[in-house]
Amino acid sequence: MQTIKSTSTETKPSNRDPFLVIDNVSKAYGEHTVLDGISLTVYEGEFVCFIGHSGCGKSTLLDMVSGFRKPSSGEVRLETKRITQPGPDRMVVFQNYSLLPWMSAFDNIYLGVNSVYTDKSKSQKQKIVREHLELVGLADAANKKPGELSGGMKQRVSIARALALRPKVLVLDEPFGALDAITKEELQEELLKIWREHQVTILMITHDIDEALFLGDRLVMMTNGPAAQIGEILDIPFPRPRDRTSVMEDPEYYRMRNHALDYLFRRFAHDDTE
Repeated sequence: MQTIKSTSTETKPSNRDPFLVIDNVSKAYGEHTVLDGISLTVYEGEFVCFIGHSGCGKSTLLDMVSGFRKPSSGEVRLETKRITQPGPDRMVVFQNYSLLPWMSAFDNIYLGVNSVYTDKSKSQKQKIVREHLELVGLADAANKKPGELSGGMKQRVSIARALALRPKVLVLDEPFGALDAITKEELQEELLKIWREHQVTILMITHDIDEALFLGDRLVMMTNGPAAQIGEILDIPFPRPRDRTSVMEDPEYYRMRNHALDYLFRRFAHDDTE
């Protein structure tokens, strides 16, 4: 099986319509070009991971998917509609949780639900919040404020807050980067379970190759900035649902892992003398 593809030869089954299209997108600030000619087609329900060195424009790219930034050229389309601003159909989970510290876990989620579901009653909105707290295993922590929660629990609240709005695309910007190894693995498993149940399309930035190979359908590897591009795309072949032990015992896992490491640390290693 050919698992390594460039963007120029990207193919998918002909019976699937493009869902999210990044079409020849470039981003520049004055004379400084951050991204140069990025093109990628994402299909509904895919889990796509992005990896690359700091400064290669991963967050900038997904900010344009989220609508927080606009491309200097090219465009991003969701279901053929051009993205020009943020919207509840594209929710973002950040590494730093972004919870309001004076509000409980329940109220942090309710704030978004109340803003988006204007046609629902208060009791219906509260039910949505409770369902999503239960989804991430925090039903008993509903009344706790962020300062009373662990890092893993805060990130669960962030994920529940995003999913409560039923987004079409979930953007994850290194959501587990600040967590300890055990909590990180627990949340990876939980994220896969949620993804299977909701079939939301996920775009995730990570610096962890093992995480990307365990979670993703495809791994998009960026070249270094400035003027970063998509260097290679790896199709991840492991069947779903995935078992961590089975994946890590697969010889293909180590071949792909070594290929990604070679890409990042030899072909596109940072030059500290620059």
